[in-house]
Amino acid sequence: MIPMPLARIAEIASGALSGSADPRAVVRGPVVTDSRAVEPGSLFVAIRGERVDGHDFAAEAVRAGAVAVLASRPVDAPAVIVTDPVAALAELATVLAGSLPAATIVGVTGSAGKTTTKDLIARLTELIGPTVAPVGSYNNEIGHPLTVLRADVDTRYLVLELSARNTGHIAYLARIAPPSIGVVLNVGTAHLGVFGGKEAIAKAKGELVEALPGSGVAVLNADDPLVREMAERTAARVTFFGRSEDAVVRAADVVLDARGRASFTLETPSGSAPVSLSLYGEHAVSNVLAAAAVAWELGLPVSTIARELSAAEPRSRWRMEVSERPDGVTVINDAYNANPDSMRAAFEAFAALGRGRRRFAVIAALRELGEDGPELNEELGRLAGGAGLAGLVVAGPDAEPVLRGAMEAAQQAAAPSALPDYAGAGRQPSALPDYTRPAPGHPAGPEYPGGGPIAGGHAGVAPLTQIVHVPDAAAAAAQLHAWLRPGDAVLVKGPRAMSLERTAELVLAGGAVQ
Repeated sequence: MIPMPLARIAEIASGALSGSADPRAVVRGPVVTDSRAVEPGSLFVAIRGERVDGHDFAAEAVRAGAVAVLASRPVDAPAVIVTDPVAALAELATVLAGSLPAATIVGVTGSAGKTTTKDLIARLTELIGPTVAPVGSYNNEIGHPLTVLRADVDTRYLVLELSARNTGHIAYLARIAPPSIGVVLNVGTAHLGVFGGKEAIAKAKGELVEALPGSGVAVLNADDPLVREMAERTAARVTFFGRSEDAVVRAADVVLDARGRASFTLETPSGSAPVSLSLYGEHAVSNVLAAAAVAWELGLPVSTIARELSAAEPRSRWRMEVSERPDGVTVINDAYNANPDSMRAAFEAFAALGRGRRRFAVIAALRELGEDGPELNEELGRLAGGAGLAGLVVAGPDAEPVLRGAMEAAQQAAAPSALPDYAGAGRQPSALPDYTRPAPGHPAGPEYPGGGPIAGGHAGVAPLTQIVHVPDAAAAAAQLHAWLRPGDAVLVKGPRAMSLERTAELVLAGGAVQ
């Protein structure tokens, strides 16, 4: 952060000093909303949430070294009192961003892949100048200005992630730190229920390219029709990336290795170079191309771009993290968040990474899908139930559509017409048995009779996927612990509210739950 006295902070935020705050005291950063992250010279922003009120931690923050607290009411500590701390935070970030004339601001948005792409771009810009980028997914009205406020006079690249919970959100974030390069990755089904349709999502994501100046660059996905159309909404120059023949930065001859990692030829107007990704899943190619397009626009040599992207691994947690237990069990922790598109991509990657092994998955019902929620969750169930898994755990509430779809797909996969004759006698099983018995160690659940496995094997035929409903992340780990054998593979993916990263952590630790 650029050092700033409290008097100046109060002026920018239209606030008043309180609690013996010294107007000459200088905030040097970081600006934080968590009292546990306070360092000497910090400004602590007290935000009142649904469960926790930051004002209750004001004195603790100052004892830890905060110069003052940005608060909406008097606290037992030096403070700048404002009407709305979140709005004041945005005002501070706007002023700071405006004082960084030497910095290039890159904004990234899309329904999926924002964090990975932001991390890849930051890896590349760090080669050519001091770079500030969010930790994880600091991409909303709080995390975005907090990231901007980490910049200082030495910053040359500010790589920001912009999310939209509704129309106007991205435009608001872009006003805080106006980008000169805007990247739009895709228009998918994340937050479909909030927006009401993909066209409305495209309208919101396109606010980023509308914010670009005529001297800027819009980096757009040529393979997504709704993103391609955004070229008409910007005054900036447009650079397309993708696999399409007319993409300026494109991937040619994409192939996947045995573990689902892509290799391809990176083609640009400046030349081409081979790329062999360490990232898992074919969906990573699009994110990599977006980062490559930004780096190419900034003048990095194609050979350097290819080398760095080939070596890149996930920087942010719980996004296709692949770990191995000592017994050879592979755990894919992709539990940061989920939507229908990212679920499909994860299962495609899992099919390649787990080929030839017993595979298990833990998922949960998707959220914020509006009136399409039941249908899309049933589709998710069909995707998982038909994926050839040995076992599927559905965790948490609102699981009925997922379980229904999974059961249907599992039964279809082992339908009598698809199975061989018994001992050549031409006989087929007349019906599947009832497998609605409780899961070992777990009481019956409310959604399905027994609450345990709702599909199983049949003597003499190919086994069905075992499908189990459990209440939470810990119970999911316990169920996996009962199933797993050395050499198996596990995918863990679900909406952020389910905290399924805990499942992955417990499984990696051995899976036992006391």
